[in-house]
Amino acid sequence: MTNPIIKTLEAKLNEKTAKIGIIGLGYVGLPLSLTFLRKDVQVMGFDLDTVKIEKIYRNESYIKHIPADELTDFIKKEQFEATTEFSRLDEPDALLICVPTPLTKTREPDLKYVESSTRAIAKKLRPGQIIILESTTYPGTTVEVLQPILEGNGMQAGKDFFLAYSPEREDPGNPKFATANIPKVVGGIDEPSTRLAQALYQIALEKVTTVSTTQVAELTKLLENIFRSVNIALVNELKMLCQRMGINVWEVIDAAATKPFGFMPFYPGPGLGGHCIPIDPFYLTSKAREYDFSTKFIELAGEVNSAVPYYVVQRVMEALNDRGKPMKGSSVLILGAAYKKDVDDPRESPTFKLLEILHQKGAIINYNDPHIPILQSSRHCTYNLKSTPLTANNLANTDCVLLATEHTAYDYDFILEHAPLIVDTRNAFAGKPGTSEKVVMA
Repeated sequence: MTNPIIKTLEAKLNEKTAKIGIIGLGYVGLPLSLTFLRKDVQVMGFDLDTVKIEKIYRNESYIKHIPADELTDFIKKEQFEATTEFSRLDEPDALLICVPTPLTKTREPDLKYVESSTRAIAKKLRPGQIIILESTTYPGTTVEVLQPILEGNGMQAGKDFFLAYSPEREDPGNPKFATANIPKVVGGIDEPSTRLAQALYQIALEKVTTVSTTQVAELTKLLENIFRSVNIALVNELKMLCQRMGINVWEVIDAAATKPFGFMPFYPGPGLGGHCIPIDPFYLTSKAREYDFSTKFIELAGEVNSAVPYYVVQRVMEALNDRGKPMKGSSVLILGAAYKKDVDDPRESPTFKLLEILHQKGAIINYNDPHIPILQSSRHCTYNLKSTPLTANNLANTDCVLLATEHTAYDYDFILEHAPLIVDTRNAFAGKPGTSEKVVMA
């Protein structure tokens, strides 16, 4: 006999009358909200940050690629509502958790935001809701952490409410792929949960792939990011070797990339950045220890990538020394605070580590980023900095310009003309006239 709760929720999803609640209106939650809104679905956004909510209602976007006017139109149509009132979590039919999963100082998983969101849901949980975790985490989180909390009030997962995991796959700044056309992986704690989660995402996303368990879905996301971490570590290590050997690593990679099979190009940089790759692999490393298993590749990749900012600063020091200048007291202007080109997202950016190391070595540091006008004090940055204008005078009066993020907005010819010394971690100045005299690769 069909569970009437399943039948009712499934009908709402298929008819697009279900109200969707999204917890966490950041770089994952806000684009996801907009994706559902564009399919004429009712969406409620929940966030503890009152500043975000206020900006939404003031027609201001705090994420560059999210159009504020479009959100405002949905608010006016009473299709979208953003709130800090978690007491209203019983109103949506589906709740998607899109909160951060950082690491502790000892590189252990920190699930405090996931757990607090789940406890808030448990207080208002009602029959007929589906809860889906999107935050990246270790295999087992959904059933080991979320399910016991949600069942604490006496309701049963798979019978009274439904539970699934679906990893986020956002790639800010990617012109080809946005939330709607990035394939979605979902796995529920049972068949009804998987089926309902699939029906939910099929409302707004072009392709949804189901897997057998939440654990498979959780590990899928980790594998994607471990793959990138390991390969980036490989080319970063090769970069350091090539520098000693006098070989251009970028030319090597481009030559290897001409092979039409069996090779995928990855490129070196100043270190790992972003909300995923520097963090997610360690979620699996931690979980593996429960099974007396050492994830050697993951840990080695982490060691290599963590060492890259120190290598870059060493190259800055060597470049200054070659011009008769000590690091201490020299002015260094870092170009780019975002973790990748053409985005306004500084999360886990290697620039923070570069700032820290350069400061420790006595350099006078400034930065420029056309997308991030202010670097506010945080756990990564203990001092407030404002973006320094890239004027001819500012460039000329800087001892060394360090390119960390290759934004399209930069006028590289102008920078090359006026800066006395450039340390390039992105190969952005390759082939330009005058490069050999002024530019040092790192």
